[in-house]
Amino acid sequence: MSKVWLITGSARGLGRHILETVLEAGHRVVAAARDPGRLADLQARYGERLRTAALDVTDAVAARAAVQLAVDTFGSIDVLVNNAGYGHIAPFEQTSDEDFRAQIDTNFYGVVNLTRAVLPVMRAQRAGHIINISSVGGRIGTQGLSAYQAAKWAVGGFTESIAREVTPLGIKVVALEPGGMRTDWASVASSQIPQILPDYEPSVGALLQLLKTHSGNQAGDPGRVAQVVLGIAGHENPPQHLLLGSDALHYFGETDAERIRAAGAWKDVSLSTDVTAQGPIPAFPDR
Repeated sequence: MSKVWLITGSARGLGRHILETVLEAGHRVVAAARDPGRLADLQARYGERLRTAALDVTDAVAARAAVQLAVDTFGSIDVLVNNAGYGHIAPFEQTSDEDFRAQIDTNFYGVVNLTRAVLPVMRAQRAGHIINISSVGGRIGTQGLSAYQAAKWAVGGFTESIAREVTPLGIKVVALEPGGMRTDWASVASSQIPQILPDYEPSVGALLQLLKTHSGNQAGDPGRVAQVVLGIAGHENPPQHLLLGSDALHYFGETDAERIRAAGAWKDVSLSTDVTAQGPIPAFPDR
């Protein structure tokens, strides 16, 4: 059965893969992008099943207009894919306030704006899927990506909270959390690197060297991720979080194991802050 999709950030990278996969599967799509002219080839190929829209996801008014375009054109929205996003690598101390806020606005408030715009439509339908493209960076912390990962952590919390509100209404909300993929994300992330202060070379500098080594060799296949997106949009009981890629599982596994270890080591301190606790605060563990 053909569904109506709204996909943000659809002109390049993972968004383009998702758009092509959805169209090939026979669905109808409003493809939103900052530069919809880059979708002219798909428009010519798929005709009336594809509408394009210029959209800056940080603009709440434009987000509502994109949703309205889908409703006016196709009569509904069954699937929203919040894909638009980017990151810039730099030490936090050397990240300008403007750049930090811009990353938060796109990666997090873009999700908020589109979700706010689409919920009245899906609530009236008593059906719909909202798929938020997050990152394993929404579960771990990586040096040099403070703004990007802060936004992705926010997306994860937002996804869980909204899911608890709207699941009883027939609306499914999912955060997909891929690891590295063979897209242009790394080249964009490395495009505005400042002259890193020597003190940050062992941390952020090491990440940059790692990216140079792995660029083009990432584990994730964006075409296969797009197939997962297509499948999730037809699933009645999707998970609220889904890690994608062997590297995502590896890095999250390491981080989660350390959190569990630390929680156990500091458990007595945690319990000692209850009103019912007795005696002095326990001695802190060495690590």
